[in-house]
Amino acid sequence: MARQSHTALTALGTKTNVYTAGAAVLTMTAADVTNFEQVTHAGKVVVIAHNTGASAYTVTVESVVDALGRTGDITTYSMAAGAYAAFGPFDLEGWKQTDGKLYFKASNVAVKFGVIAGLE
Repeated sequence: MARQSHTALTALGTKTNVYTAGAAVLTMTAADVTNFEQVTHAGKVVVIAHNTGASAYTVTVESVVDALGRTGDITTYSMAAGAYAAFGPFDLEGWKQTDGKLYFKASNVAVKFGVIAGLE
């Protein structure tokens, strides 16, 4: 099955006048523990995770081999109950999958994800 696709919130920046109602709201979506997660990766992506559960759960972000033959997966990062975590910003090198996406996943649906892109 297909991964759950997330739509990244585009960071508005500090020198903008477009902070209208709702323009900076980060949508959090429950993890799909069967099919996992993806977001279009155009560079400098940050993944925000919130463990809304009563137990610790894990988050993984999948890397790809970089120009020097290295990988750097963030593997089963443990999040305490109620915790928030920020991962990234992820550059294209080492993180952009062949389909142009960034892949990530959680061990339980109690983990909710939001994604921010367009960081400078």
